[in-house]
Amino acid sequence: MKKLKSLFSRFYLVLVLAFFYLPILYVIVFSFNDSKSLSKFTGFSLQWYEKMFANRTIMESIYYTVVIAVIATVVSTIVGTIAAIGLSKSKRIVKDLTLQINNLPMMNPEIVTAIGLMLLFTSLNIKTGFMTLLLAHIAFCIPYVMLSIMPKLRQMDPNLPEAALDLGATPWQALIKVIVPEIMPGIVSGALIAFTMSFDDFVISFFTTGPGINNISIYVYSMYKRINPSINALSTIIVVMITVVLILVNVIPLVKERKLKKNEKLG
Repeated sequence: MKKLKSLFSRFYLVLVLAFFYLPILYVIVFSFNDSKSLSKFTGFSLQWYEKMFANRTIMESIYYTVVIAVIATVVSTIVGTIAAIGLSKSKRIVKDLTLQINNLPMMNPEIVTAIGLMLLFTSLNIKTGFMTLLLAHIAFCIPYVMLSIMPKLRQMDPNLPEAALDLGATPWQALIKVIVPEIMPGIVSGALIAFTMSFDDFVISFFTTGPGINNISIYVYSMYKRINPSINALSTIIVVMITVVLILVNVIPLVKERKLKKNEKLG
């Protein structure tokens, strides 16, 4: 009976993995297809990658996506970190109320946030474009950063900053050299989540962008009715980049830990 359960659980796991990864593998394979067909592989070719890099609209969408994601990540990480540290020193009522408000954008459907931001920009007579898109991305990224940092602040010994101040450190030195290193894992994870959310966003971007300013999600949406294998090439490059980043993020800490263990043994 136990063997049967084990076989069933493994089979179920294989089905789940196949459901998630086979479509990605399908896109990667057909990005190298010699023809426009999305159902029949006729031969190996790099023409769709060449056409993708030669397509100005695709390159512009990649540019806007990356620039907005990077700026939104940097700004939201700085603002979210400062806000989280400030809240950790605030009264419990203020902290709980602010955190509840902070959770609203994440709990609300994206369409509600998108329409709300669009109406805000319209009511203030702000012309939609690059700046409104960037502000919208910063706005919905900050809650994710704060949510990642708050648990690390709770785990941190509250006496550490006070000890640093007693030993002669300035408040700025206590912040940079004591608090920030202690919560760095939360800051990094919050920044990664913010970058991913910004890079992947479609709904909020669609309602807050202006003419001529399109990110990858909006461009792919505009092309979904037309057969364009260059989209497969673009998707493949994104998958490869994300995979490399994830590998680096997970491997580098392991390498550092092994080096520290070796140094401790040698010492």
